Amino acid sequence: MRRLLLSFTLVALSVLLAAACGDDSEPAATPANDLDGAALYGANCASCHGADLRGTSQGPSHLSIVYEPNHHGDEAFRSAIRNGAAQHHWDFGDMPPVEGLTDDEVDAIIAFVRAEQEEQGFEQ
Repeated sequence: MRRLLLSFTLVALSVLLAAACGDDSEPAATPANDLDGAALYGANCASCHGADLRGTSQGPSHLSIVYEPNHHGDEAFRSAIRNGAAQHHWDFGDMPPVEGLTDDEVDAIIAFVRAEQEEQGFEQ
């Protein structure tokens, strides 16, 4: 809830500042922390890894202890999203690359997964 309130506050401040400045230049790229990682995860990952991150018949749970940061760090997630991943901790087959995501969107997805892992904990 605090994340949602903080995100809303930051967006509101950004809108107010932009209106006050009257800047006509091109908008900057959206930083990952301003993107909706939950929505991006839902659109790109949930069909295999579950809307609740607990996996499906097509992909493993992101709450598995195997995906804790000291075993599969953020770069491992980034590589799997960009390049796909060979089957190694699961029996679902190889993971294909996820096409069409920007670097900021990938970072937002990873941040969402990490926040959920911290909040929900890991399954053994």
